[in-house]
Amino acid sequence: MSKTIIVSNRLPVKISVENGQYVYSPSEGGLATGLGSIYREGENVWIGWPGLEVSEPEKQEEVIRNLKKMKLLPVFLSEEEISEYYEGFSNEILWPIFHYYASTYTNYQQTNWNFYQLVNQKFRDAILSIAEPGDKIWIHDYQLLLLPGMVRTEQAELTIGFFLHIPFPSYEMFRLIPWRAELLEGMIGADLVGFHTYDDAQHFLNAAVRILPINSSSNILTVDDRPVVAEAFPMGIDFEKYSSFTSDRIVLEQIRLLKENFTDKKIILSVDRLDYSKGILQRLAAFELLLELYPQYIGQVVLYMIVVPSRDTVPQYKQLKDQIDKKVGNINAYYRTLDWSPILYFYRSFSIETLSALYHVADVGLVTPMRDGMNLVSKEYVASRTNNDGVLILSEMAGASKELIDALIVNPNNIGDMTRAIDKALNMTLAEQEVSMKELRKIVSQFNIFHWVKIYMDKLKEVKELQRSLKSRHVDLDIGKSI
Repeated sequence: MSKTIIVSNRLPVKISVENGQYVYSPSEGGLATGLGSIYREGENVWIGWPGLEVSEPEKQEEVIRNLKKMKLLPVFLSEEEISEYYEGFSNEILWPIFHYYASTYTNYQQTNWNFYQLVNQKFRDAILSIAEPGDKIWIHDYQLLLLPGMVRTEQAELTIGFFLHIPFPSYEMFRLIPWRAELLEGMIGADLVGFHTYDDAQHFLNAAVRILPINSSSNILTVDDRPVVAEAFPMGIDFEKYSSFTSDRIVLEQIRLLKENFTDKKIILSVDRLDYSKGILQRLAAFELLLELYPQYIGQVVLYMIVVPSRDTVPQYKQLKDQIDKKVGNINAYYRTLDWSPILYFYRSFSIETLSALYHVADVGLVTPMRDGMNLVSKEYVASRTNNDGVLILSEMAGASKELIDALIVNPNNIGDMTRAIDKALNMTLAEQEVSMKELRKIVSQFNIFHWVKIYMDKLKEVKELQRSLKSRHVDLDIGKSI
């Protein structure tokens, strides 16, 4: 019986060491939630890095045994491989270019590329160790761009899907990468290449036909007589999960405490991972301008800002954190009163229960990345608004803005635009809030994570059937010519 093999940089579990023993806990990420319905079925498997270095053979065997019970297969990586392939090539070359920060943050190093190829080969070998004819392989994200082509070279008849979870840049940005052709050749090893938005799919198609000797028609590339389809599949969240959290006992207690602590004050919520693509400094500048232009908000509005730590030992990220710390400190120092601070700043991660309470209570969700593939925080905020109130302010540079059109859409580079949007959000009547929030909730509910998985897998099956029909047509034509 055929199986589905999911492949991503990380496995959907977190492994830690406590008292010399490995402890396994499930990941709460959106991908883990959505694909959980697939990899736990039948003979299906999820392949990925376990998140820590395991170098001793007997320890590796122990991890393999324990993960096999969870239908997971680890790819073990050394610290050097993680440094070069993940921190180096993936996050210092691909990440900045794909988020349009090439000149400032990109660092091209041949050794990074060498290790990127090597690690993709390790993932290929893991796939080939368990793949059989008729299996489906679904590969995820920018760390594994070479993998579809590597697998296709070894087993040409496998069904291979690939999904990119970050933006795909314009041709003018993508062509800056020294190994651009090799990356594209890797991606077109897939039968179906998925993106969050139509624009990303078009950027990919444009880059492919301009860099590689292949042709396209509409959204189909022809690769050695094999049609490869590129299409948009906007990713959703587990709407019911976030919606039901607001009736959880722990969450209800936190909601009560938040309402007690912020009586007669409006809360603007900002939740991000530390990254230059998230527009955190611009958001702070817009909030500062709000207090300057609209002094009536002094003492009445709080920016509740959560920044989740990420790579803060890397110089660019450390510098960004220092800039955020300084900006928050300056605003608080200037506007603070005896019983009010304008910004409550937390540099740490929060539990999903605490986030759910904050999503439910915050009057405004402020989500303004400079560039984002989708941005699921915006959808989590909407799913948590079970009273149909609240206002979402959303960057037009986030993939989610193509779906959540009833949000207040802003240009994150326009500080004045964001400031006006915050003022408008704070003054919207409950009736106005309900009109937009009901529409937003309808979209997020309907196009949830399970819908995303289904439409992608249905399309992958459709593409494979198209390939078979074209192949049989070519065979018939060849027979006709010989007769």
